[in-house]
Amino acid sequence: MIPRAAKRLVATACCLLLPACGGLSADDTQGTLPGAPPFDAQTLQKLRAAWARRNPAYKPRTRHLRPDGSPQYTNRLILESSPYLLQHAHNPVNWRPWGTEAFDAAKKLGRPLLLSVGYSTCHWCHVMEEESFEDVEIARYLNENYITVKVDREERPDIDTIYMTAVQEMTGSGGWPMTVWLTPDRKPFFGGTYFPPRDGDRGATTGFLTLLRKLKEVYAHEPERVAASSAQLASSIQRALTTKAGEDLPQARVLQDAFRFFQTRFDPIYGGARGAPKFPSSLPVRFLLRYYRRTSDQQALQMVTRTLEKMAEGGIHDHLGGGFHRYSTDARWQVPHFEKMLYDNALLAVAYLEAYQATGREDFAQVARSILRYVERDMTSPEGAFYSATDADSPSPDGTREEGWFFTWTPAEIEAALSAEDARMVKAYFAVTPQGNFEGRNILHTPKSLEEVARELSLPPAQVRAVVNRSRERLYQARSKRPSPLRDEKILTAWNGLMISAYAKAALVLGEESYARRAERAAAFVLQRLRRNGLLLRSYKDGMAQHDAYLDDYVFLTAGLLDLYEATGNLRWFREALALDRVVERHFEDAGQGGFFLTGDNHEPLLARAKPNYDGAEPSGGSVEVMNLLRFNEFTTDDRYWQRAERAFKAVERLLVESPAALSEMLPAVDFRLDTPKEIVIVTPQTRAGAESLLARLRATFVPNRILAVVSQGPELATQAKLIPLLEGKVAQKGKATAYVCEKRVCELPTTDPDVFTKQIRKVEPLSGGTARPLAGAARRRGTPAGPSR
Repeated sequence: MIPRAAKRLVATACCLLLPACGGLSADDTQGTLPGAPPFDAQTLQKLRAAWARRNPAYKPRTRHLRPDGSPQYTNRLILESSPYLLQHAHNPVNWRPWGTEAFDAAKKLGRPLLLSVGYSTCHWCHVMEEESFEDVEIARYLNENYITVKVDREERPDIDTIYMTAVQEMTGSGGWPMTVWLTPDRKPFFGGTYFPPRDGDRGATTGFLTLLRKLKEVYAHEPERVAASSAQLASSIQRALTTKAGEDLPQARVLQDAFRFFQTRFDPIYGGARGAPKFPSSLPVRFLLRYYRRTSDQQALQMVTRTLEKMAEGGIHDHLGGGFHRYSTDARWQVPHFEKMLYDNALLAVAYLEAYQATGREDFAQVARSILRYVERDMTSPEGAFYSATDADSPSPDGTREEGWFFTWTPAEIEAALSAEDARMVKAYFAVTPQGNFEGRNILHTPKSLEEVARELSLPPAQVRAVVNRSRERLYQARSKRPSPLRDEKILTAWNGLMISAYAKAALVLGEESYARRAERAAAFVLQRLRRNGLLLRSYKDGMAQHDAYLDDYVFLTAGLLDLYEATGNLRWFREALALDRVVERHFEDAGQGGFFLTGDNHEPLLARAKPNYDGAEPSGGSVEVMNLLRFNEFTTDDRYWQRAERAFKAVERLLVESPAALSEMLPAVDFRLDTPKEIVIVTPQTRAGAESLLARLRATFVPNRILAVVSQGPELATQAKLIPLLEGKVAQKGKATAYVCEKRVCELPTTDPDVFTKQIRKVEPLSGGTARPLAGAARRRGTPAGPSR
C-alpha cells in the first residue's frame, strides 16, 4: 500500500509541467563532467592514478570515446572494484559510491539524491544505462540538480533490501534497476525500477528526464510534503523489515498448508508455478521431495519430476555449456533471460542431486554433473573460488550488445561446425529451424525425447545419442570463439558457500572425490582471503577483499563447511563451521526476540536493521541458519543450538502459519525438526575408502534429515569425539567398516552388512500433526542408554 503522503507526492509530480531544459554541449576534458564542477585536485589525482593502473585489456564501457579510444568522461566509480560500478565509470553522470561523502554533499548543496541500484549482469540495468545515463542532456540535468549514487546490490544487499522495500511499498512491485529519490538523511520519497528516458519512449507517458525535473521541483518548493512522504515511507520500511515473534513452534500443519498452496499453483504441463515469467525457485523442489518422503504423496513427487524434466528440456538450460539461466520469460521454460547466476546453479545442482537420490533417475544426476562442469570450466577462478555471474548480453557481429546472441544458433552455424549428417541429427534433436524461436535465431531446447527423434529420423537411438553427445562439445568449442558475455569476477562469500555445498553434496551423492577437492579449494580460499581477525568480508576482486560480511555470508558458508565435513571427514571444516556460528550468535542473533539480523551489530547504521523473512531466488539467511543450528545440535548434543533454533522458529511462527510459502527454504528445517533425524556414524579400520560399500547404499537412499560422520578408529576418532560426542565408544568391528544408525542418541545394532544398513536408513517416520521430537540430548539426560545397540 502506498502511504497517503507518497500518493499526494506522486500526483503532484505527475501533474507538474516545466519548460524543457536546453544546453546539450559537453566539456570533453577528461575528469570534467557536463554540468558538474571540476573535481578537486586530490580526487582528480586519484582518478588519473586509477586510469594509469588499469588492466591493459580494459575497455571503457561508454559510447563517449576520443579518437584514440580513451573515454571522454571519467567519474569516481573508476576507484571502485565492483564490476557493476566500473561499468558506469565513464558515464557522463557524476556518480559517487554509497557513503557519507555523497550525503554530506547533498546536505551542503541542498539537493535530493538519486540512488540507482543494480548488478553487472542485469539486462534492463544496461538498457537504462545506455538510454539515460549515457545521455548527455540527462547527465547534465542530474549533475546540476542531484547527487547521484550507484550501488551494486550484490555487494550491498543491506541497502538493496531497505530501498527495495520502499519501492514495493510505493508501487506494489520491484526489480532492477532500482531507482530511488532520497533526502540527505537517506529517507526515500519516490522510487521505481526502469524508466524510459523521455516521454513517449517505450509507450511511457512520463519519461525519466521529465520525472527528474518534476521531483526536483517538488523537493525544492514543497519540502513539507517531501518530509511527510519520506517519514511515512521510513516508518513503513521499519515495520516491513521486522517481524513480531509468535509463541508457538511450527507444527505439521505448516508443511501441509505449504504443500496445498504449491499444489494449487503447479503447472501440470510444464512444471514449476503457473504463468510467466518462471523462476526455478517458484516451486521449492527440495521441500516437495521431503514432503513426498514423509507422506508418500505421489503428486508431490510428480510436481518435482515434471518441473525438473521440463527445465532440463527447455531453453533455460544451457544444453552445450551446462548450467541454467536465471529465469524463463515464458511458461514453457523456452525463452530465458540469458544471465547466469552462481547461486541459481548451486541451488539447482543440489535439487537435481536430491531428486536423483529420491528417484534413482540417472538423467537427474547427469544434469547435476553438467552444472558442476559448467562452474568448473567457466566460473572458477585460478585460485579455485567461484565467480558471481555472466551477462545476458553479448556483442553481435556488428559490435552491438544483444541479449542472448552468444547462446543462440542458426542452422548454417550448426552446419559449419559439424558434418552434414551430424548436423541433421543435432538440428532435429535441438529443434533448430530456419525461422528460429528467438529473433530469427534458435534457443536450443529438446521438446522431443531422443528416442522420438531417432524414430522420426529412422535411426537407432544409440547412434543419435552418440552424435548428440559428441556434438555438444564441438558446438561448445565453436561457441567459445564468439565474443562472450561479460563475466562478473567478484567472489562473494555467500554464493561461494552455496556452491561449496553443491560440490560437497555431489562428492557424497555421486561418489566423486574430485568434487570434494574443488569444494575444499574454494573453502580454503574464502577462509584465507575473505576473513580478517576472525570476521568474514563480503566480496573479493582484484586482490582486495572488502565490505563487512552479512548474515548470508556467514550461514551459507557454515552450511557449506558442514556439508564438506560430511563429504570428507576432515575435522577442520567442522571446526571452522563452529567458529563462524559463534560470530553469528555474538553479532547477528536477536537474543531477545529470536531470529537473525541481516547486518552485524557493528555495521553502518541505516534506516532499519532488517531481519530477513522471505525466501526468494536466494534463500534467506535465517532459513539456512535454522537448519545449521539443528545440525549442530545433532552433532554436538549441545541443547543451546536447539534452543536458539526454537527462538528462531518462534520469531517467524506467525508468518509460517499465515504464509508458509514465503519461507519455502525454512520448510526443510521445519521438516527436520518434526522428524526424528538419523545420526549416522561409519567407523573404518583405516581410511574413508574402507566405508565405500556402506556409503554406496547411503548415496542411493534419500535421507535428508540426518547427520553423517565417517571416521577412522584410533587417534582420529578420539580427536573428533571431543567435538562430536556421538562418536564415543564406536569401533570398527572385526576389522571391517561398521555403521551405527542412531536416533536421539540411541543406536540400532551396529552392522558391517550393507543390506542391513540399507534397511536401517530407509526407515521413515510418517508426517503427523503431533508435536515434534524432544531435545536431541534429552534421552541421555533421562538416562536412556546411548550405547551402540537398542
